[in-house]
Formats: sequence, structure tokens, C-alpha cells
Amino acid sequence: MLYQLANGKVIYLTVDQYLDLTDLDIQYLISQNSGNYIANPFADSAITTNSKDHSYDFDYQPDDEISDNESFDDPIDLSNL
Repeated sequence: MLYQLANGKVIYLTVDQYLDLTDLDIQYLISQNSGNYIANPFADSAITTNSKDHSYDFDYQPDDEISDNESFDDPIDLSNL
């Protein structure tokens, strides 16, 4: 996870490191000039990395087509399930 320090720089921390972080640790990281400036606020986010390719097959014909003369009012036999 990315954590932004008070000086505007961003550092990468695991969840365990973040939970163990104290105010003195944050002051130390700022004094050591740790981290980098990120120009893109969406860097390493799901928005930029989760792109899916959508394609549609308009020529698809299902094998089990229901004919117009079949009735939907017949009870369904669930005994062989």
C-alpha cells in the first residue's frame, strides 16, 4: 500500500508495517527524505491495471434453442436431481 508522508512524498508499506508505524517512525522517514513524488495519483491502482478487452460474438447461435411450441407451464420434474 502507498502511504503519503506530510512532505508530499509517497512510500510503499505493507499492511503490517503500516499498523506498526508510530509518530516517531513518520518523523524519521520525513527527516531522511524517504519516498518519491508521484505525478500520477492513480499510479499502481486498480483503475490503470484492471483493463478488460470486451468482444461480442454476434454470430453465436446456441445449440439448445427453445421452439415456439414448447410450453413453460409444465411442471418441472426434480426427482432425478
